[in-house]
Amino acid sequence: MSEIRVAALDPAAIVRHLDALAALRIQVFAAYPYLYDGDVAYEARYLQTYVDSDAAIVVGAFDGEHLVGAATGTPLEDHMDGFGDALRDQPLRAEDVFYCAESVLLPEYRGHGIGHRFFDLREAHARTLGRRHSLFCSVIRPADHPDRPADYRPLDGFWSKRGYRPLPGAVARLHWKDHREDEETEKGLQVWVRDL
Repeated sequence: MSEIRVAALDPAAIVRHLDALAALRIQVFAAYPYLYDGDVAYEARYLQTYVDSDAAIVVGAFDGEHLVGAATGTPLEDHMDGFGDALRDQPLRAEDVFYCAESVLLPEYRGHGIGHRFFDLREAHARTLGRRHSLFCSVIRPADHPDRPADYRPLDGFWSKRGYRPLPGAVARLHWKDHREDEETEKGLQVWVRDL
């Protein structure tokens, strides 16, 4: 594997790579545990958030000119529609929290420290915004889910080593369509948080 360049993208670069970002999200999230049946039109609308927000960050991982991974984040206020109920009884104020929305990386590039760089850059960005906490969510699936690969390894250990912990009782409810489904259904996502 050649040397991978990992860097925050400026607004023009985000726009330039929107199609590649959408394709990458659809490809990576098709796998377990997300099982997302991607929709290009939805992806275009969703990613526009990162173009429009001055406080958002998009980090790209490039093998040469090819986008092989990306991570995004915004102030939590930009995503409160999915988190309002999950955080209602928690001692966190939205204006203190930065949301690390997603990290997607092609399988062949995993295990080389790129995931750490994704978190490093987003957490540093959050600190420049004066945020005191960083938060993300992980999909909750039953251990006996029929699409769970035999060799599946959850990332809990990786997240814990970075200082994140599950926030007890904080489960976000989002909707998307799995590959096996005819329409969107509600999915539970465990909220993880760390102090910055």
